[in-house]
Amino acid sequence: MGQKVNPISMRLQVNKKWRSKWFAEKNDYAKYLTQDLEVRRYINEKLGSRAAINQVEIERSPNLVTVTIQTAKAGVVIGRGGAGVNELKEKIQKIYGHEVRVNIEEIKKPELYAKLVAENIANQLERRIAFRRAVKMTSAATMRSGAKGIRIEVAGRLNGAEMSRREKLVEGTVPLHTIRADIDFAHVGAKTPAGVIGVKVWIHKGEAI
Repeated sequence: MGQKVNPISMRLQVNKKWRSKWFAEKNDYAKYLTQDLEVRRYINEKLGSRAAINQVEIERSPNLVTVTIQTAKAGVVIGRGGAGVNELKEKIQKIYGHEVRVNIEEIKKPELYAKLVAENIANQLERRIAFRRAVKMTSAATMRSGAKGIRIEVAGRLNGAEMSRREKLVEGTVPLHTIRADIDFAHVGAKTPAGVIGVKVWIHKGEAI
């Protein structure tokens, strides 16, 4: 049996950070977790793949919650005259019940972020582009952007086939067992007429010293 571990959780405190930063007593933990999940769900439903959101970081202090949104399309999140951010802030404040600060971080090279790469492949599969073409073009763009290696797996009824199968492509090196290796990982589902196709992406960005 293969013992599979999420590459990000495996590297926490080595070269990865927690995406929610707070400490709660036993009685408050469930409430805080539910609020965080609701905020993440709202941001993904509101902005979705059109804003190319990589991740949402939440940090709590006694009187303030800081929500940092990493996006490749900051203009879509901010909106005309900052209207988008203000609307987000109002909704998030209702969920948390006190003061919220919303930060927008723009991503310069989206080809080096696993979630954005996986969403790009999933969008192509939903538009009925052949999976081999989508995977090869995307991996080539990532390698051109300076990645040390990329591994992509797609699984499901590929190209509408009767039988589901799993295909993978590996370029460069992706040392999953090396803890100091900076590996970004994401798993996204592509909703096609033949069913859901799973897309997994691992990107090796180099080794932390």
